Amino acid sequence: MSVVLTHGYYLSNDPKEHKIMKPYPPLGQLYVSGYLNEQNIENHVFDTTFYSKEDQLKFIKEKQPDIVAVYTNLMTKIEVVKLIKILKAEAAYGFPKIVLGGPDITYNLENYLKSGAQYLIIGEGEETMAELHEAIVNKTDIKEVSGVAFLEEGAVIKTKPRVKMKDLSVLPLPNRAAIPVDKYLKTWKENHGMSSMTVSTQRGCPYTCKWCSTAVYGQSYRRRPADQVAAELKMLKDDYSPDSIWFVDDVFTVSHKWLTAFHEEVLKQDAVIPFECITRAERLNDKILQLLKEAGCYRIWIGAESGSQKIIDAMDRRVDVDVVKEAIQKTNAMDMETGTFIMLGYPGEDLHDINTTVQYLKDANPTHFTITIAYPIKGTSLYTEIEKDIITQPDWETSTDRQIDFKRTYKRRFYDYAVKKVVNEVNYHREMINPKNRNLTKAFKFKAKSILAGGFMFVAK
Repeated sequence: MSVVLTHGYYLSNDPKEHKIMKPYPPLGQLYVSGYLNEQNIENHVFDTTFYSKEDQLKFIKEKQPDIVAVYTNLMTKIEVVKLIKILKAEAAYGFPKIVLGGPDITYNLENYLKSGAQYLIIGEGEETMAELHEAIVNKTDIKEVSGVAFLEEGAVIKTKPRVKMKDLSVLPLPNRAAIPVDKYLKTWKENHGMSSMTVSTQRGCPYTCKWCSTAVYGQSYRRRPADQVAAELKMLKDDYSPDSIWFVDDVFTVSHKWLTAFHEEVLKQDAVIPFECITRAERLNDKILQLLKEAGCYRIWIGAESGSQKIIDAMDRRVDVDVVKEAIQKTNAMDMETGTFIMLGYPGEDLHDINTTVQYLKDANPTHFTITIAYPIKGTSLYTEIEKDIITQPDWETSTDRQIDFKRTYKRRFYDYAVKKVVNEVNYHREMINPKNRNLTKAFKFKAKSILAGGFMFVAK
């Protein structure tokens, strides 16, 4: 009995991402594939990133798998539901059992099951997928498989939760041989002058940010041994020669003991590849920054989310905004790039908080920053807090959580202009503090756009 592992992300259908052109492989599914290979379970991966739904359906038709396992998240849900309906309706695909997994599953069990999926994997997928496969093959009781959900006589049945995998050293490497790695490397190289690959070293996050989903790995901290991670880097360096690595972990420097071992191993194994990572400001200090730089780090993303301590506290971020600012400044001083994340429109945020965030970005001066407008993901503390204040709840099958709106300090349109205001005001400041390369025409364009966005904010209030 064979399994096709696939997902619902098509780069050509995403105008925003097609413009950015920074695709990464479905690493989670490649871990599942690697694990199934170790269990001698026949599986095939169809990575849709560079292909169309038509290509995907052709592949499934050719393979005639007994099981199609689809990864889904809040951004791919719409396409995944479309795929389910096609596989359920057309005999050409052999009517495979449809299994879904991913972060959007846990708090949307009934929705996905009533959309046509037979089984849902709740949480980590490797062991559950293997056991579910065996239960289907041997026609044994699915209720004995931990970490799944299914419908029985119209009711949602959840089996007992799966115990999280504690020893990550037993995980095989992700099955990168199953995907067109060359297409990813070429796309990055052609669009950005450098290629990039992803590596995962940990599962779970011990922190409690209210807007962040922990639906798959939970509020935990588990880490792969540092020597294994270094060995993976060495393999990637030898086999693919990527120009950079993106560590997908939530907080890369959460353990200073692990990071020290990682530093030692990558140097010992000649596994240094330039990399970027995400971390928290309070998990950085002078020593850790030096270790990161020596291990190959060239860019650190340091979470802030706001320049207003009031909003940071409301998010339960448990960090001081001045500590974040200092960490960014110290990293800049060590000739490593910095990045930070900003979220506007969080409950309780007002114009003063937004202006404070602008000043924070000017003072911290990160190399890069990204801005999103806060949206509630089902299952998070933020969603629970604002659920009674939801004013826009679009149809589940044809929308994403990003389209949910709730009562904020100002109207939703206000924050669209606020994003433009922040971006242009900070960019104006950057031009003006750089006398050697200052472009006054460019600077005044930024300022004009900032003033215009501020005017629209006033009107939209």
